[in-house]
Amino acid sequence: MQRKAYVPGGAALLAALLAGCTGGSGKGATADDSNPGQPGVATEAAEPGRYRTLPEPCGAVGDKALDSLLPGIQEIPDEARREKAYAGEATPAYDSDRKVGCRWKVESADATNHLVVDFERVVSYDNAVSDDSQAEQLFAERVEAADLPEPVVSDSASSSPSSSPSGTPSSGESSAGEPSTGPSGTSSAPPSGSASSSAPSPGASTGVTPADLQPRLLDDLGDEAFVDDALNSSGSTAKRRTVTVAFRTSNVLVTIEYAEQSATLGVVPDSEEMQDMARKLASQLDDSLSG
Repeated sequence: MQRKAYVPGGAALLAALLAGCTGGSGKGATADDSNPGQPGVATEAAEPGRYRTLPEPCGAVGDKALDSLLPGIQEIPDEARREKAYAGEATPAYDSDRKVGCRWKVESADATNHLVVDFERVVSYDNAVSDDSQAEQLFAERVEAADLPEPVVSDSASSSPSSSPSGTPSSGESSAGEPSTGPSGTSSAPPSGSASSSAPSPGASTGVTPADLQPRLLDDLGDEAFVDDALNSSGSTAKRRTVTVAFRTSNVLVTIEYAEQSATLGVVPDSEEMQDMARKLASQLDDSLSG
């Protein structure tokens, strides 16, 4: 390796600049760190996201799934109206490469059901931030906006002092395994508003969502996911339940909004059934993206 000659005065600065233009190709160079943002200094771009395109949203949900999610769609008498119901309605999009969606609505004798599916492809325009990191940040903002309750931390029945001798949960434990708040060795009454064991199904007739069906993070869907469940009154007694399942897979965010409003006064849409169907659809969409 040729030694650099000592160059006095201002010529040294010129030589250093010339060396910066022609050198720095070897590993371990410090030029990038010591001169951040310097013109002509190359920086390594962050990894692009896995997905470069989005699926056709109205074709992403199959007829079999729509039959389950939208009761009554098969019974629409007019063939043209039935085909239109299956086809759904595309959500207006300004950039179909970045965000697309589709919605369905079916009225039956028992209820009116709505289904909305949205896909968003996240692209980072910052070379230092990957598409996945940008998508992760956006998803974190959605989780925060959902204002999910704190998860219930439960102890195992075998180690809980309030467990019965047979190892089964005491009468004071919730369906999610939450320990009794009563004194050790005694059973306390179930939390006020909890679904009774004699109820036909959780959240159906009582209008109360049990602990294990509360809005929460999910660990079996995409890279990260959550489910939200909201019960609202429309008018005096008619109830409308909306279940939202959102998940992230790499740089794509998927949101499913599934709503049902009963046609019978006083009847509350079933939380467990709606969550199960929405999560099943989310799993199918996740599989189709990953496939």
